Amino acid sequence: MKSGSPSRGYVMTKRAESAAATKAKVLDAAAAEFVHGTPVAGITLDAVAARAGVSVQTVLRHFGDKDRLFTATAERQAARVAAERDAAVPGDLAGAAVNLAEHYERDGNLALRLLAEETSSPFMAAVTANGRAYHRSWCAQVFGPFLAGLDGDERTRRLAQFVAVCDVYVWKLLRQDAGLGREAYIQAVLELLEPLTRRT
Repeated sequence: MKSGSPSRGYVMTKRAESAAATKAKVLDAAAAEFVHGTPVAGITLDAVAARAGVSVQTVLRHFGDKDRLFTATAERQAARVAAERDAAVPGDLAGAAVNLAEHYERDGNLALRLLAEETSSPFMAAVTANGRAYHRSWCAQVFGPFLAGLDGDERTRRLAQFVAVCDVYVWKLLRQDAGLGREAYIQAVLELLEPLTRRT
């Protein structure tokens, strides 16, 4: 059989698809271990492998070690979040509030867990630092039309206000602590954002 035959290409494609599916299962398992309450320092490759239904050797073959596994897990999560949140249209307050609600309804508790561990884990500190930087840049982009024309301290203060209103801790205060429903959270965020868009 020639090396360039369709049959060989089909087999190689299937192998690549299988490897990608296995890699995704391992990444899902690593994230699930953390989401279900295990501190990152306590997550073992044995536990990840068991949850993914593969051997530890398979995990090592794909990722090399635990540090690389969790780096890949964090990078995939960050890419997914960015793809979803970047859909928000600059200047659309209602759209921004809905975008935040959708994000936090799925990932809010995960974000809170990451923040809870940042002081005890250099890895988590790096992850949350990247998250804060992304959140700030997202606010600068989405609320850019309302920042236009502001300079110096005024712009810095106004951007900080947008960042604060859209923060996960505000979502926690409104949704979990105050018991607001999803739609009430969206309305509350809009009511907090709207005054920031006015020019005095």
